[in-house]
Amino acid sequence: MPEKTIARTGERPRVIIVGAGFGGLAVARELAGKDVDVILIDRSNHHLFQPLLYQVATADLSPAEIAWPIRSIFSHASNVSVFLGEVTGIDLAGKSIVARDYRVEYDYLVLSTGAVTSYFGHDDWEKVAPGLKNIGEATEIRKRLLLAFELAENAETEETRQKYMNFVVVGGGPTGVEMAGAIAELAKQALSHDFRRIDPRDARIFLVEAAPRLLGAFPEDLSDYTRHSLERLGVDVVLNQPVSDITPNGVQIGDDFIQSANVIWAAGVKVDHMADWTGARTDRGGRVEVADDLTIPGHPDAFVIGDAAHVPWRDGLSVPGIAPAAKQMGKYAGRRIIDHIKGKKTEPFVYKHAGNLATIGRHRAVIDFNGFKLKGFLAWWVWGLAHIYFLIGIRAPALVLVQWAWSYIFRKKGARLITGPVEPDPEKTVP
Repeated sequence: MPEKTIARTGERPRVIIVGAGFGGLAVARELAGKDVDVILIDRSNHHLFQPLLYQVATADLSPAEIAWPIRSIFSHASNVSVFLGEVTGIDLAGKSIVARDYRVEYDYLVLSTGAVTSYFGHDDWEKVAPGLKNIGEATEIRKRLLLAFELAENAETEETRQKYMNFVVVGGGPTGVEMAGAIAELAKQALSHDFRRIDPRDARIFLVEAAPRLLGAFPEDLSDYTRHSLERLGVDVVLNQPVSDITPNGVQIGDDFIQSANVIWAAGVKVDHMADWTGARTDRGGRVEVADDLTIPGHPDAFVIGDAAHVPWRDGLSVPGIAPAAKQMGKYAGRRIIDHIKGKKTEPFVYKHAGNLATIGRHRAVIDFNGFKLKGFLAWWVWGLAHIYFLIGIRAPALVLVQWAWSYIFRKKGARLITGPVEPDPEKTVP
């Protein structure tokens, strides 16, 4: 039980925001400077620009270039305070949340907890096939990728060498496509002249997707272009083949077993705790089926936004779990809270889909702006400029632009650091 209670003062409405992702920050920014007290709670002290996380994992960018301290973002918003902690329970009836040893009361609650990696019931795969949802996972993947070439350089047998030079990415969505392309460029360009006993260009990169095509949310012609582009980069694209097992020695795909010490999981996400916390109806991925104003049914003072919310969209689909959608929901929730305080009526939330973007590799990308399609070099520049535009902060976009320019012109990876223990996992050693 919590030892301390932070009660509502009654002087101004208190808004608690759980999660400092795109949605949570959008709410806090909407409420900054307003006549409310905002408490922003997160397990980390930083906001992470997740769309570029794969570039940390493949040594293009360092973590500091895509993450910013939450406190610094709101340092000039006197009504916004930051609470570092993990929420472990919610009492909707009592209008309070539990975090660490504290029970914090609220007038309005916004849940923007995001999603975590889903292994579809095979949680034992996590150790050998890390996902890519936070900086810790990204730096772990970077270590594994770079260490794989070092271990291959020192391998005593061809079998061991090949195991370390086989890379398997599971999942053909944007993250999987971007990871596979970036690994191919790391191996076949950036590292191509760095070793003496191996040629990194001999590395094999497999992208495995259970569906008939990559990038299922994109038009079919862009999916085909993506597959052909990856194959030109040297990626083996495997379609219509679900993964049935992952072990320290490799991946079982249909009747084939690919020996690999390097498996990356990009196949699915889920939302934890929402059903237990809210008692509301959730979908198969754990997302709360919210009302048309993004509130939990029966609780007009509690909102769920971003990846944690199931919001009906069009053609039987739900609003996708992407950054622009979370930001739109966050802005709406912030305005809805102010309107509710003032006694004003707010129209239901309407999602405006700007389009889908995915990069394939150096000067290759695909873009679908609601039927307007781009691919290739121009799409890659649009993708890059769009991401720089949405980066938070003033100094960071310039740093990222300089780092990208360095990588593009000189074909160098700027963050090729192996950190942490470098001894190989004994379970991964080929007998």
